[in-house]
Amino acid sequence: MGTLLSYSGLSTKIRAMQSKLMTERQYQEIAQLESIPQVVAYLKKQPGFKELWTDLDENSLHRGDIEKLLTHTIHQNFAKIYKFANPSQRTFMALYFKRYEIAIMKECLRRVFDKTREGLDLSLFKDFFDRHSKLDLDKLTQAATIEEFVNSLKGTEYYSPLSKIGEEYTPLLFDYGMALDQYYFANIWSVKDKLFKKRDLQEIIKAYGNKFDMLNLQWIYRSRRYYHMAPADIYALLIPVHYKLSHKEITALVEAADNEEFRRVLDTTAYKKRYPELAPENLEEYYTLNLRNVLESEARKYPHSVIMIYSYFYHKEHEVDRLTTAIECIRYGLSPAETLDYIHKN
Repeated sequence: MGTLLSYSGLSTKIRAMQSKLMTERQYQEIAQLESIPQVVAYLKKQPGFKELWTDLDENSLHRGDIEKLLTHTIHQNFAKIYKFANPSQRTFMALYFKRYEIAIMKECLRRVFDKTREGLDLSLFKDFFDRHSKLDLDKLTQAATIEEFVNSLKGTEYYSPLSKIGEEYTPLLFDYGMALDQYYFANIWSVKDKLFKKRDLQEIIKAYGNKFDMLNLQWIYRSRRYYHMAPADIYALLIPVHYKLSHKEITALVEAADNEEFRRVLDTTAYKKRYPELAPENLEEYYTLNLRNVLESEARKYPHSVIMIYSYFYHKEHEVDRLTTAIECIRYGLSPAETLDYIHKN
């Protein structure tokens, strides 16, 4: 009863916000538009954007500005839910928030590695990050070298994992991005038993366990298929979590003699049993499908648990990805049918 009461108000709030997410009909209408200003004008009239974008002048915005504004709607909705949540619910949100910090750090890292990129303006996000984060966005965006970037993280949890990179080799952008992802995923798994109890803990294990397994499958396949990496190097990339994939199965997949053996091992896993059409070449597609199915089904069954919050954030981020794709398609003059096809691939 305590859990029901603690989540009832938040559940009502999230259901109201979820009802404002874009529908299939709205994506079809967007695909028919002919310019980016038309897309912004259309979004300004929709329930999920009307309040946030009402004062925008669609004719004065550049594509990059619009993409930042779309991302910021995620932050704004996060802030709404955070304000409404109780301390235990905020515990999950603080953990989830780290994905936004990592996204910002990756964008800053791309600028450091690509010397030709223009200066990075994250001022739109500053107030949000000042309230929820220890990151100093000014220092991060001004960093011109990787040393400056890493040093700007002193005092945060990200300094330690990144400061160790490069001691034995010259790292690439991929190495820093992967280190951030691995730290984030391993951190979630290591603290879950301390931070969550009962139903919330069960839902965290199920959602993230499925996510980590499917990510590991993708990384193993891509490392073998496209980069021809040695087993030892592949193991170093993997999330150190075993949910439905056993240690034995992971070993067999990493050390398979060829692609056919990899396929045979994949066919014995729990995920192949769940999705008979699963194959090495469509692992990315089924990663998305599996996570969406888990979040949607669990949120329906347990609306008074942490999974409801996770499910909403997933769908909101998915919406922003789709709208960003639609804007890119319209910018390059693709037909409505082509635009819809790309939207549906997200």
